[in-house]
Amino acid sequence: MGFHATLLEQSADARNTLLATPIIQGALRGQVALPSYVAFLREAFHHVRHTVPLLKALRDQLPPHHAWLEGPLDEYIEEEAGHDEWILEDIAACGVDAEAVRHGQPGVATELMVAYAYDTIARRNPLGFFGMVLVLEGTSVALALHAADAIQQGLALPDSAFSYLRSHGTLDQEHVQHFELLMDQIHDPADQAAIVHAARVFYRLYGEVFASLPLPQAVAEAA
Repeated sequence: MGFHATLLEQSADARNTLLATPIIQGALRGQVALPSYVAFLREAFHHVRHTVPLLKALRDQLPPHHAWLEGPLDEYIEEEAGHDEWILEDIAACGVDAEAVRHGQPGVATELMVAYAYDTIARRNPLGFFGMVLVLEGTSVALALHAADAIQQGLALPDSAFSYLRSHGTLDQEHVQHFELLMDQIHDPADQAAIVHAARVFYRLYGEVFASLPLPQAVAEAA
């Protein structure tokens, strides 16, 4: 069994815990509210804006024996550039001030998740950042494929409010395939352990981001 399959197996319980978060399960059933979706986009902006800087930091911290990763990382950096702007366009299409989001602050859960990513690269094993890649891209594919239509139908929003979720989901399907090939070339047990550990932590941290979003039921009761 290749390392990618091992990674999925050893992080499956953490992934299932994330996907069981009430707001994700509600979205899959079409239980949505505009403030919940906008809050999701706001937090997405505040972590996606760090994707390219984090990838560049990872590339700069690669040890010599992992120089083979520089090419794939450069391709990934090029593909990820500008995705934070997609999110702001979606926010504007929801009738919300996108510039206020740009210049605003993330929630605490998002801030902690981003901080852990930088810390993993700078202080621990930089390859641990691939654990975040697994979590964010795998989750975005699941949401894009299964939740975007339900959210759009429930909120009657235009297609222009879903460019990030749908486009990113499609792109991440390709990334997941490339990611599997990369992970199966990671053979050092210490690197593998670092990626598994980080993936489990990122599933928990990303779950806390979703848990921090307002539930549709709470929004309706407060209206």
